[in-house]
Amino acid sequence: MTDEQPIVEGAEASDGVTRRQLLTGAAALVGGAVLAGLPGSAAGQGKEAPARPVAPPDPTKLQGAPTSAVGTRSPFVTPARTPTGQTVGNSLTPLQDLTGTITPSDLHFERHHAGVPMIDPERHELIIHGLVERPTVFTLEDLKRFPSVTRQHFIECSGNGRASYRDPKPDMTPQKVYGLTANSEWTGVPVAQLFREVAVRPEATWFLAEGGDACLMNRSVPVAKGWDDALVVWAQNGEPIRPEQGFPLRLLLPGYEGNINVKWLRRLELGTAPWMTRWETSKYTDVLADGTAREFSLVMDAGSIITSPAFPRVLKDKGWWPITGLAWTGRGRIARVEVSTDGGKNWSEAELHGPVLPNAHTRFSMMWEWDGRETVLLSRAIDETGYVQPTRKELLAVRSIGTDYHFNQIKGWRVKRDGTIVFEGGEA
Repeated sequence: MTDEQPIVEGAEASDGVTRRQLLTGAAALVGGAVLAGLPGSAAGQGKEAPARPVAPPDPTKLQGAPTSAVGTRSPFVTPARTPTGQTVGNSLTPLQDLTGTITPSDLHFERHHAGVPMIDPERHELIIHGLVERPTVFTLEDLKRFPSVTRQHFIECSGNGRASYRDPKPDMTPQKVYGLTANSEWTGVPVAQLFREVAVRPEATWFLAEGGDACLMNRSVPVAKGWDDALVVWAQNGEPIRPEQGFPLRLLLPGYEGNINVKWLRRLELGTAPWMTRWETSKYTDVLADGTAREFSLVMDAGSIITSPAFPRVLKDKGWWPITGLAWTGRGRIARVEVSTDGGKNWSEAELHGPVLPNAHTRFSMMWEWDGRETVLLSRAIDETGYVQPTRKELLAVRSIGTDYHFNQIKGWRVKRDGTIVFEGGEA
């Protein structure tokens, strides 16, 4: 058989696949898969989109790839966090590329103050001390001997939505607008179980959580939260927590702002007052226009975002289109999500995709018939406490433009007559 001879006997030359074509196509597929697995600093950083992978004309005529140690995405599917390469900063979850409610572990947003430490799980320890009867040092294996629980919860950076609040731009994607939130299935031990193990004293009302990164991130947490639903987790989405999410241990405080869910957890100290660490004075305290400060505004308010249709998508014709997005609240469950297809003049209740879990992302959807006219799509979440997601104008009135945390204003998308879609600040 020559290199140019079709491998399918009796096939037309235009329908067959030559050995050279197979080798070329296979090489392109392998190359695409390798590039898709590289860190952002090594691939996909140029302004030009990467070349589309080459697939054989008829995959039934080519032996498939062998088994591998770790599965990979199709080279045709390339979601990615952005930006990358920052030791002090963040990377954003590509909300527009996801379905359902679970965020793949490798797409969970990042927020670091001193980079990602490398920690040996066999040497890592968690000490619990202070106002306790039995100060104790726990290894990872010690913690895994306690009865574990698995729960689905979101984590959201309290700075999520800052750019779209202060300086909204039409070319913002859902990722840039609201990508500092992610939702995972977490496995660990209830903090209440550990509190009982060390016999926390009745006078203890706060505890300090400290991480094992280079900046020794630490935050003060009400003891009541520890007794309620707090967890010390070691697994995320069925596997050990990824290093950028806190491997080997993370404190998980359902519904609380992301920073207080301390990663690389190494210490809990019980006391009678908040520690007022530098993370609670120079940061994560919100100075308002009247000079007062919002301290320990820990709970994340109800928020939502339409993830499709959104920039940079283009609606190619009039007719029925699905509207879908995510909603969440730190005060329990989402009760309903309302969608407006006319810039806030009228609102319709969207369908919530169950199960609707407490302190977790909820997927919502609604069918919409576009008539070709320019309009604005908005969503607003209402949680089980009756709290309603505010507009940007309402939030400005009570918090001012200088507020630095908790940007849960309504966000929307302007659909133009030619089908192009741009970000809309959500003033309605």
